[in-house]
Amino acid sequence: MNKTKFTYKKSGVDIDAADKFVNFISSISTRKKGKKKYNNIGGFGSISSIPKNIKRPKIVACTDGVGTKIEIANLINKYDTIGIDLVAMSVNDLIVQGAKPLLFLDYVSINKIDLPKLKSIIRGVIKGCKISNCELVGGETAEMPGTYEKGKFDIAGFAVGVVDEQKILNKNKIRENDLILAIPSSGLHSNGYSLVRNIIKKKKINIHKNIFLKKELIKPTKIYVKEILNLLKKNLINGCANITGGGLPDNIKRIIPKNFCAEIDLDKIKVPKIFKWLKNNNINDNEMLRTFNCGVGFCLIIKPKNLNKINRFFSKTYKPYIIGKISKGNKEFKFNGKIDWS
Repeated sequence: MNKTKFTYKKSGVDIDAADKFVNFISSISTRKKGKKKYNNIGGFGSISSIPKNIKRPKIVACTDGVGTKIEIANLINKYDTIGIDLVAMSVNDLIVQGAKPLLFLDYVSINKIDLPKLKSIIRGVIKGCKISNCELVGGETAEMPGTYEKGKFDIAGFAVGVVDEQKILNKNKIRENDLILAIPSSGLHSNGYSLVRNIIKKKKINIHKNIFLKKELIKPTKIYVKEILNLLKKNLINGCANITGGGLPDNIKRIIPKNFCAEIDLDKIKVPKIFKWLKNNNINDNEMLRTFNCGVGFCLIIKPKNLNKINRFFSKTYKPYIIGKISKGNKEFKFNGKIDWS
């Protein structure tokens, strides 16, 4: 007679370990000046209020992940920044439409609960929420043996924001001769990592010994929420774009109205060292521009008269600069000149 006793834990799922992680999240996400505020992490759902000062509130929702940047985190055993990336990838999309981020939820799927790794990731998520002034209200952690290899995991984020119906940022505000400004990125952000990893693999690069790459590849995505919301309050933006997958061409054209064209002067783009390093690995210009942000993390479309006012809202590191203008035309975007990769 077969006396083997089957249990969930023996099958690879440890509910007790998952409960410990939920308790950890609740303890650090509800902490405020030494006290706790009401929170429903660990419950079936979270209830939140819509801000009362918005006359005609519209809900904006976004979801995203960090792609194969998690493999870089695994490679160098550093997990405290990809949580920031996770928040950034969603909240930077929310603000494009003028929405203020309110709530954030995360989803983590992993082969086996690893408390030190998960705690490090969630600390980054909470830091990202703090930077963007939104609240981590819940999430899900799924232990999935057999689906993921040992040590492997994936993360996804979900953000909810709110905007007054009359203040939604849309294509209709963009006019001929508006300026296109580039706000610098903090690096690669969270796009193009499959290509980066392929280069590392093919060239047998040991990033543990390459301090430059080790530092650059794990840099968290810049969160632009504070600056953009301040500009929106002053009515200084006609349009904006988060430069993620697809680079400048695919993201700029998403906000250009019919019969207008975004003319980008490539020779004006200030290219950080990490993109020059990538370019030197036999990648052509079109591939660079479609895969990476190339130093432009976010774009603003503004009236020329507002340029000096806008610069006051940014630190020296992320001060916007002109890379083009809006013109009449049948194409949504047009590149002029060439990027200087030297």
